[in-house]
Amino acid sequence: MKTRIKELRARDQLNQTELAKRAKVSRQTISLIEREELVPSLIIAVRISKIFNEPIDNIFIFEEDEL
Repeated sequence: MKTRIKELRARDQLNQTELAKRAKVSRQTISLIEREELVPSLIIAVRISKIFNEPIDNIFIFEEDEL
């Protein structure tokens, strides 16, 4: 899974800590998701989607072989 979180954070001028607070997760969780070492739960993905006002599939991109 690829993620655009880092790009979207830069666009909205948010650091990992600020995004984590808004998403109600730890900064470490955001870091792991950005490094593509953790696939977020649906609840976290929805929260992040709402924060950035983007559809989930514009933030988290799955390769065809991952589906």
